[in-house]
Formats: sequence, C-alpha cells, structure tokens
Amino acid sequence: MHTVYFTRHGQTVWNVENKICGVTDSPLTDLGRSQARALGRQLADDGHGITHILCSPLSRAHETAQIIAAETGLPLTVEPRLREQAFGKYEGTPRNGPAFTLAKLHFCDRFEGGESMLQLAARIYGLLDDLAAQDGTALLVAHNGIARVVQSYFHPMTNEEFALFGIGNCALMRYDFP
Repeated sequence: MHTVYFTRHGQTVWNVENKICGVTDSPLTDLGRSQARALGRQLADDGHGITHILCSPLSRAHETAQIIAAETGLPLTVEPRLREQAFGKYEGTPRNGPAFTLAKLHFCDRFEGGESMLQLAARIYGLLDDLAAQDGTALLVAHNGIARVVQSYFHPMTNEEFALFGIGNCALMRYDFP
C-alpha cells in the first residue's frame, strides 16, 4: 500500500488573530515553531516510512518543513503546487466571517482576484496523481485549504463538509492510495 502524509504548518500570527492568510505570508509564532519541532521529533522516533518532505513555498509552511527536516534528517523539496489557495478580497479578513463562510460553498468563485476551489483542486489532484505513481512516502507540509482538497481526493465529501473541513496546526494525517 502506497501512502502519503499531510500536515498543516505551525501556528502563525494571523492564526492567532483569526485572519484568513491565503497567499499572504504570516510568520510562525514561537508556539508554531514548537509545534513543528514536536512533530519533527515524533517523526524522528517513528518515521511512518516517510522518505521525503514536500512543502509549500509560503514561508509559514517552508519554515515548518525546515524544522521538521532538521529534526528528522529527511530531504526537503519546495513544491509550488502546495501553495495555499489565493482567497482574493478575503485575505486578512476574519476566518469565520459570514461572507467568507458562504463564499467557500461556491467552487467556481475566484473571490475577486483569487483562485477558485476548482482551480485549487486541479493543481492538488494533479500533484497527488503524480505522487501515486512515484516510489516513496512523502510528507506534505502545507495549509488548511490544501488539507480540504487532499481530504476530498481520498474521501467523498459534500460541499458543506468540504467547506467546514480543517486540521490543527502540525496535526498529522495519513492517506493511502488505492
């Protein structure tokens, strides 16, 4: 069975402030760095067969991945397709704002200058298809928006389940390719 693991970056300043980050860089907090070190130590103790790390180019995910790589000794590659969804006019606004909550149910909406859910899914599904055809087990270090798409690749979801899905900072998810 071929497997891929996924984790979300460590806590950021905008996570604490309850703001939508999207492609806007928000730095890790000290807690975020501690979360990354803890996950790195966990993987160093029991690597789950992970052979390499792929990460988003955005600084919060890249720094998280660098910390994990330092703890584990695993090779790290920046993968541009793991960049978070561009949320356009919603970046920097409250994560639980009513307009954004509704907008997440509209998969073709580009959020006035952003990227649609369909565009995001196309690039993440393409990456997962590529990984399914490769040897080795990757750890993907990315973002909550990417977590939704990865979850939908492996598990059926309704639009509402997709919009509400999320994982905690540095939570580790395992997915098995069919």
